[in-house]
Amino acid sequence: MTALTRYARLECPGIWRAEPDAQRLDVVVGFGDASLVISDLAGRPLSHWSLAAVARINPGEVPALYTPSAEATELLEVADDTMVEAVETVRRAVARARPRGGRVRALALVASLASIVAASVFWLPEALVRHAVSVLPEPSRAEMGTRLFAAIERVSRPPCRGPRADRALTAVAARLAPAVPGSVASVVVVPDGVERALALPGGTIVAGRALVEDHETPEVLAGYVLAEAVRAGAEPPLADLLEAAGTWAVVRLLTTGHLPETAFAGYAEARLTDPPAPPPAEALLPAFATAELTSTPYAYARDVTGESVLPLVEGDPMRGKAAARPLMSDGDWVALQNVCGP
Repeated sequence: MTALTRYARLECPGIWRAEPDAQRLDVVVGFGDASLVISDLAGRPLSHWSLAAVARINPGEVPALYTPSAEATELLEVADDTMVEAVETVRRAVARARPRGGRVRALALVASLASIVAASVFWLPEALVRHAVSVLPEPSRAEMGTRLFAAIERVSRPPCRGPRADRALTAVAARLAPAVPGSVASVVVVPDGVERALALPGGTIVAGRALVEDHETPEVLAGYVLAEAVRAGAEPPLADLLEAAGTWAVVRLLTTGHLPETAFAGYAEARLTDPPAPPPAEALLPAFATAELTSTPYAYARDVTGESVLPLVEGDPMRGKAAARPLMSDGDWVALQNVCGP
């Protein structure tokens, strides 16, 4: 989904609260191509919301109150009429894109499916996956990511949370998002099950606690998240999930709008026990350069000898340059390192 062109440079003041009992802060709200970026008055990002998932909790009232999703605890208060109009325009577009019930829709889906079957006897599984990926709206992709994360959570346990750690992860996502558009909406850390990082449909990337506890700097965490985002850009998690689910599960998705729960459980188990290989250096280095992120700490975290990751070390886009912008403050990094507890 792309926001309207006339809102491309829209900013306004707002009031933001990270949690129900947190202090309310004066912030600057920026309207992006597919996201709202909430920054403090000094321009530092505080939160990064996907426009497709934004929910309004007081329709028709002024000022407007928004949350990043229906179950989120963050709250944003916006009184600017132009910003409210922009957000509501996108929310109406998302609502129109959601699958709707009814006989006409059912007949259209059946006719579409029948034409695909008739024209693709030998390449049906691949064609169905491509078709499903192309027609699923953003809210459905986000739902797939939520259900897949619920399956992973049975092994990993709930994500580690804390105000300063959440702020640090938001900063990481905001820094990396422009390098791989659409692949880094948010980053969460889980205590078990995930060895490195795993991308979910909808843009969430799940990181294992070892990436924050076993390394001295946040660049290792950011490197693994960025590498997984690059891989997800080339091999979309949704397509991977549907291929693993099988033809009949994809048929069920196209006709009913839902995948069976077994599809999520099976895929989660496969990805946790056999994570995919990272992309090659030639695919990673441009993303590191765009994010203004050094690739050397990530390279040595993968191979302490440096032998198998030499291109990432020698091709480090920040090598010989002035120090890059820090990912987060030292205090936020310490909080993130301890977010999962003992």
